[in-house]
Formats: sequence, structure tokens, C-alpha cells
Amino acid sequence: MAHEAQAYIDGAWVDPVAPVPYHLVSPATEEVILTLGLSGAAEVDRAVAAAQRALPAFAASSVADRIALIRRIIAEYNARFEAFAQAMTREMGTPIAFSREAQAPSGTAHLETIVTVLESFDFAHRLGNTRILREPIGVAGLITPWNWPVNQIVCKVAPALAAGCTMVLKPSEMSPISAILWAETMHAAGTPPGVFNMVPGDGPTVGEAMASHPGIDMISFTGSNRAGTRVAALAAPTVKRVAQELGGKSPNIVLPSADLAAAVVRGVAGCFNNNGQSCDAPSRLFVPAADHDAAAALAAEAARAFVVGDPAEDATTLGPVVSGRQFERIQALIQSGIDEGARLATGGVGRPENLNRGWYVRPTVFAGVRNDMTIARQEIFGPVLSILPYDTLEQAIEMANDTPFGLAAFVQSGESTADIAEARAVAGRLRAGNVTLNEAGWDLFAPFGGYRQSGNGREYGRWGLEEFLETKAVIGWGA
Repeated sequence: MAHEAQAYIDGAWVDPVAPVPYHLVSPATEEVILTLGLSGAAEVDRAVAAAQRALPAFAASSVADRIALIRRIIAEYNARFEAFAQAMTREMGTPIAFSREAQAPSGTAHLETIVTVLESFDFAHRLGNTRILREPIGVAGLITPWNWPVNQIVCKVAPALAAGCTMVLKPSEMSPISAILWAETMHAAGTPPGVFNMVPGDGPTVGEAMASHPGIDMISFTGSNRAGTRVAALAAPTVKRVAQELGGKSPNIVLPSADLAAAVVRGVAGCFNNNGQSCDAPSRLFVPAADHDAAAALAAEAARAFVVGDPAEDATTLGPVVSGRQFERIQALIQSGIDEGARLATGGVGRPENLNRGWYVRPTVFAGVRNDMTIARQEIFGPVLSILPYDTLEQAIEMANDTPFGLAAFVQSGESTADIAEARAVAGRLRAGNVTLNEAGWDLFAPFGGYRQSGNGREYGRWGLEEFLETKAVIGWGA
């Protein structure tokens, strides 16, 4: 494809000064599918300078002009919808059906949501004799992961545009095809030069140069906790704003009133979607102790129903994980579960039968898991579910909160008024930024983000827009 060895800066594709070769390997075949030329600190400097030049005019643009730009981006994105779906299946192994049903639609959804927010957002209001203004923070540095590549790009780019910010994006080098398509989309939509810039590169080079750059006013980062703490440390000397969405180890509490079979099947599906590679995956399933064995059997049956194979095939429901490194890490964690005494209900170490290449993980369910086991503490990022029994609801809540993370949580209950009331009460006691009751649908107008080591700040909707705004008080404004 075109532009695989270039950065997008100031409205044009440019060659890096000293490109670093990077071989993108197919997770399905372990064969090189693309060789990139990664950029470096010189391209970051150039992109930041372009963003700074473009900032005064774009920050002063009208809301109507910004809405018109986003609507043009929506049209260009939708015209490339299938190309985006195919890209994500190719580069990260997402089953094509899931790419079409969830990954690619997320781009349109975030763009349409921010238009709705922008149409009614109040950038200025009176407070007595003072006028409160909401103004773009400036040049935003956006660092995005590989697991939901378009979703994470758009949920940062869209609100930054809506706020009137200019930006520099560093997408993951592990999902470059969709990022290149996105830059082409921005260009085709007529984004003013310098407003959007993309510098492909790795974290230690491009990411760290962005985090420490004095010309970048804020960093919005999604990724691992290790990388997130490094970004925050590098950003501290310039006192720039840092918004982070990091890891998770989300609990899924099945209340005694819930339909056990339905709740367990939904729990397995939630854990395994996107090949288990979602930061908010409900990977710890809490069930009443009396129902534990039945839940384990139900979960094993649901896991075995997943069709593991070529992600390009329509029938596939579970593809490979993204890399050999990730595959080996998951294998080690599965082995730790066995070694620490968890009962393997299905799956285990190694590839599924009849698959001798590609980074395919066996759909795995552990039963009898204790909350102090490694598989209950660490984010696995693969199709591995842990079932933990509880004796009392108080115990379930205590175990659910006994984690350094706090990104998401799930509660499943019966349908009566009393059952829903109990689920709501449990939700109020869970230490997580998002709590989903009874598999409610995705809400892009709701804030997304975590407590504790799952990060700070919020994305999506109005909350996402506000992350990119400063607040100014003009006192003595008068009538």
C-alpha cells in the first residue's frame, strides 16, 4: 500500500529523515505482510511545528465550520468502511465479522456522537459578572494502541477537532494499515494543513519524544500501565495535561437472581470478543458458590462453541492474538493458573487442534479460581476466563474491588424491580469508572475511563470533548 514508509505532516506525506524498518507480521500466518519505515524525533519536531502554526486559525474557527469538517470526515470514512474492516482483520487478527460489526462501525459512531455533542455544547456562559469561556488546550499529542485501532484514534481525534485543537497522532506500529487509511481519510475530507498530523513510530522513540515535547500542550494516551507511567513521568517537567486509559481486570458479578445460563454465556462472549483483547473485558466471573460447578460447565460449553480459525473467514468467531510475544505471555499465564491450582474447565496451553501456525490461543476457562492467583490479578489480554465462587454478596463485592485496576465492572441480575434495585446498589459499591448492568448496550454519550491504575480522565461524548478544553474566567464582563 502507499505511504507505509511516510509520516503525514502539514497536509502532506513526507519521508522520514532516518526511517527505521519495521516488519508487520500477520498474526494468522506469521508471515511479513508489510514493511514500514518508522519515523523519529525529527518528524515529531516537524509535526509539532506544523500543529503550532495551524493552531491560531483553527482554534478561532466557528463551531459550524468544525461540524462541517467532521461531517466530511464521516462521509470519507464511510466510503472506506470495508477497507477499514479488512485492514483490522489483516493487521491484528480480528474476525472479519467482528471487524464489520464492531471495529469499523466505532469510527462512524464516535464521529456522529461528537457532532451531536458539539451542536449543543456551550463554549461560553455567564456566571454573575463573570464570563466563563471554554477554549482549546492547544496542540494535543495522541498515542493510541493496536487492539481497537480505529476506535481509539477516532475517540481522541474527534473531540480534539471539536474543541478546536490541532494534533499529532502516534498510532501503534502494530496496527499501521488502519492508521494510514485514517490519515488518508482526514486528507480527503479537506482537513486544513497542520491541524492533523500523524507520525508513525515506536513508543521509546516517537512516543517519548511527544510526551516530553515542550510544544505539545496535552497528551492523551491509551495503552499499558508500564508505558502510561513512563508517559506521565516524561510529561511532568513541562506540566502538560495527561489523560490516560490504561489496563483493566474487570469483574462480572452474577447475582443469585440472574438467569445463570444466560449470564454465563454472555460473560464468556464479553470476555472473548475481539479475541479477548479489550481493556474492559469481563475476565473475572463471580458466581454464587452453589452455582459454581454448573457455571463452569456452561462456560466451558460456551467457550468450545467459538470457531477458531482464519480471521478472514466469515464463520470464524475467534482469531489469533496480535503477536508472538503476546501469545507467549498468554501461554505463561495459562500455565500459571494450572500451577497455582485452578481447575481447567476447557482449553489450556498450546494452539487449538489443527492449527500449527498463527498465534491462536485455545479458548480457556478456569474454575475454582482464587482472587490471589496470578490469572485473577494480571490482565491477560486473551481468551481466558476465570470463574470465582462467592458465598455472600458482600464477599463478591470485596473480591471485585480487590484489584489495582478500576476500568469497568459488570453486574447481572434478574428482571424484577427488586432484582434491578439490588444490581444498582451493587454498582454503587464497585470501584470502577464504568459499570454495566445486564449487558446494556454501548453508550458513546457516557464517559469512559477508569479509577486507580486504570488511568485518569474520561473519553467519549461531552466528557471526551472537555478533556481537550481549558477554562477561562473573564471577571468584570458586565451585562
